[in-house]
Amino acid sequence: MKIDKKIIKELTDYLKEFNLTEIEYTEKDTKIKVSKSNSSVSNQSINIPNTSSTGINKIASEDVPKIISGTQVTSPIIGTAYHSPEPGAKKFVEVGKKIKKGDTVMIVEAMKTMNHVPSTADGVVKEICVEDGQPVEFGQTIIILD
Repeated sequence: MKIDKKIIKELTDYLKEFNLTEIEYTEKDTKIKVSKSNSSVSNQSINIPNTSSTGINKIASEDVPKIISGTQVTSPIIGTAYHSPEPGAKKFVEVGKKIKKGDTVMIVEAMKTMNHVPSTADGVVKEICVEDGQPVEFGQTIIILD
C-alpha cells in the first residue's frame, strides 16, 4: 500500500486551520489518522477599569470581569466537556485533588472523537469551571490549579 503524502499534508493543514487535535480520513480500505497534542496554560490577571473617571456610576455585575488567580488549563478544541471517561465512572479530577502535569483532567468530545485534555502543570485543583456535559469553546478555562 502506498500512502499519499498529499492527503497527510492536507489533514495536517486542517488541524492547524480549525484548531483540531485529531482528524481521521477513510477511503475504501485506507484509514489515515493525524493527531497532535495542543494544550495551553496561562497565568492572567485582569485589570478592572476605574469607572469614576469615565462618568459611569453603575456597572452591571455581568460586565465586570472575574479575576482569576492560579494556573488555568484551557480547552484545546470546541466540543462537549466530560468529567469522567463514561457515565457513572469516577471523575478525572475533584476540587482539592493534587494532579501532575500530563494527568487527564477532562475529555472534550468533538465530532464523535473523545479528546483527553492533559494538565499542563502540577498543582492542586482549585476550581472546575465547566459542568459535566457542558459545551466548551477553544481556549475556554476548564480548570484552575493552585
